[in-house]
Parts: sequence; C-alpha cells; structure tokens
Amino acid sequence: MLLASGFILVFLAFYTSSTGKKTPEEPYKIDEVSGEILSTSFANEPVKVDKKLLEEPNKKTQPKSPPVRIVIPSLEIDLPVKTANIVNGYWEVFSDSAGFGQGSAYPEDNQGNQVIFAHARKGLFLPLRDIKQGAEVMVFTSDKWYSYTVEEIKEVLPSQTEVIAPTDDSVLTLYTCSGYADSKRLIVKAKKSREISPSITP
Repeated sequence: MLLASGFILVFLAFYTSSTGKKTPEEPYKIDEVSGEILSTSFANEPVKVDKKLLEEPNKKTQPKSPPVRIVIPSLEIDLPVKTANIVNGYWEVFSDSAGFGQGSAYPEDNQGNQVIFAHARKGLFLPLRDIKQGAEVMVFTSDKWYSYTVEEIKEVLPSQTEVIAPTDDSVLTLYTCSGYADSKRLIVKAKKSREISPSITP
C-alpha cells in the first residue's frame, strides 16, 4: 500500500510540474506520515442536501417526533440518532451518533424520504456494508417505534443526491460511505412494515 501510494505521489508531482496546474485536493488527500490516501469527502465534510429539500416550504404544522434511535438486529447496530441541521446546504455529520436529516420525512409520515446517515466507522454504520435485502431496521421516536424491511441496496457517487430527495411514497434511506477511500456512498432503502405504540425496547 505504501509503495502504491508512493507511485501516486510521484505521478501527481510530475503531473503538477508538467501542466502547471495545482494538484486537486478533492476527493483525495495524502497523509504526510503514512503516505496513505485519505478521503476528504464524508469523513471531514457534512452531507450535501438535495436541492429539492431546500426548496420545500417550511410547513408550520403539529410538531412531529424525530427519530432518536436506530436498531438493525442482524448487524448488531444500536445507535442514538440526533437531528442534523442544514448548514450552508449541507447536513451536519456527527462523530458519536447517526444523524436524521432536517427537512426529510418523519417516521410517522405516510409519504416522503426519511434519511438517516452516519460515518462508516466501527461503532457507527461500518457494519451496514453487510446488510441484506429483507433485513429489519427499527427506528424509535420518543413515543413509538417503527419497523422497516430493506428492499434495495446500492452504491452511488457523492454527487447523486437524488437518492435523498423527497419521495411520494414512504421510504427510509440509510446513507454512509463506501468504496475506495470513501469515494462512493452506500444507499439502503427500506419500506415501513409496522408501527408500534408506545415505544418499547425490543
């Protein structure tokens, strides 16, 4: 790996000197100590929000309950969920929990795209890479819990923000990094199968 990284550094240095252009900083950055290629996308930046979400009107309706916990039994994922605010067109990303994208659908909604995301790190969404179709995902609010069934698993580029755009049907979208140096995004789509009230621990 270090040898390969060294070749890349030599190539980039040659390319920069021969073209007179600066080496692009995105989507990779070279660690000066290890020589490893690092991602500068999801690990160090927030999640880019689909423009359609930013255009959605701010509806002043009865307050809804955001997700506060997500559990995926088959992967032993059990994480707190915090609401991620939109800052300059991006969602915040938390180092200690999953994030619920502000402006996306709430668990109680009968339509819309509910987006929950986290870093692909141990203790967060790293096990998501092993999820299978048909797996159960449970999302908890302060007073209910909802069960979802995984229907679709795919990888997309970071620029393909349509995967977190609003939808006409009710869907849960789980979002994390994947691919070499976090160059892609793993998208898991799940449909609601049941709603339990009051919220209880499974």
